[in-house]
Amino acid sequence: MRELLARFTASLVGRSSDLQRALLEANLEEISSLAHQLKGTAGGYGYDSISIAAANLEDVSMDLEADIASVRERTEDLIRLCTAATDR
Repeated sequence: MRELLARFTASLVGRSSDLQRALLEANLEEISSLAHQLKGTAGGYGYDSISIAAANLEDVSMDLEADIASVRERTEDLIRLCTAATDR
């Protein structure tokens, strides 16, 4: 189990980069997709705070009238949580 957990936390670096790139491109569809994937995976590994942040990001990015400032804020929050998890 430790190996799986280590692989997951290592993958957070790439996922954070993908989120940052999608945010720079203002690609809400990709942000929503990445957040959705992370929501399920993080929850399965016991990273509830990441799962909740990803769910919040998914919700706001799926809004047809999404406020990019809110999306940016939630994306940055999620990236901070992912970074903290990789620093453990």
